[in-house]
Amino acid sequence: MGQDATLTIIAPWREWDLNSRESLLRYAKNHGISIEKKGKKSPYSMDANLLHISYEGGILEDPAAEPEESMWLWTTSPENAPDTAEYITLGYKNGDPTTLNAQALSPAAMLAELNRLGGKHGIGRVDIVENRFVGMKSRGCYETPGGTIMLKAHRAIESLCLDREEAHLKDELMPRYAKLVYNGFWFAPERKMLQAAIDKTQENVEGEVTLKLYKGNVTVVGRSSATSLFNSEYCTFEEDEVYNQQDAAGFIKLNALRFIIEGKARHNR
Repeated sequence: MGQDATLTIIAPWREWDLNSRESLLRYAKNHGISIEKKGKKSPYSMDANLLHISYEGGILEDPAAEPEESMWLWTTSPENAPDTAEYITLGYKNGDPTTLNAQALSPAAMLAELNRLGGKHGIGRVDIVENRFVGMKSRGCYETPGGTIMLKAHRAIESLCLDREEAHLKDELMPRYAKLVYNGFWFAPERKMLQAAIDKTQENVEGEVTLKLYKGNVTVVGRSSATSLFNSEYCTFEEDEVYNQQDAAGFIKLNALRFIIEGKARHNR
């Protein structure tokens, strides 16, 4: 996706006399624009795309008020979700989910199917108070069943394939990356710089993750990868020949050296 500085952005909400959701609905009605809504008055401001649907306004403007069950459009309530768990397996290549239960899917088809599966099992309801770019706090509710499943699975396959420090540094960078995207800085040079670093970490993130979907929960039950850094010879609790426990003594002594020096200095005062 490129950028074109010659394009003019027209935002009717800012430029026309449309200062509320009801005025927008009246405009749509007067101009024959079909708007799907519940009841005579729209209780929430809703925006939807392939990744999520969001809800704001109405009773949600009180952070202490529980959302009405009728508000949720994509997900079954966990109480009414199936009583039998469903298992799925996601296949990954370069950090991207490419197969679902061994079937290759495009990114759009993958997200659509995970939305269906997650919604069926009551997965992906989020209720948060956000900090807007302009300084105010805003309470919003979201449904992102497919995104919730993919996040859980991606973290699981990364746990096998990423080096410890690589994973920790990526975790430090991701809040900055998310902030840039949230605030509309997709084309900013720093976002592109972070993207290059993140893409580099995903080069060896491949394999399969098996998940259990059950009543609002996504549970990782297995993961495997040909590029895994997990080596059972080094982490077994049984007898092995690749790791000498006595080596830990020197490591512990060196790691604590600064405490030893400080302790002696304080003791001699």
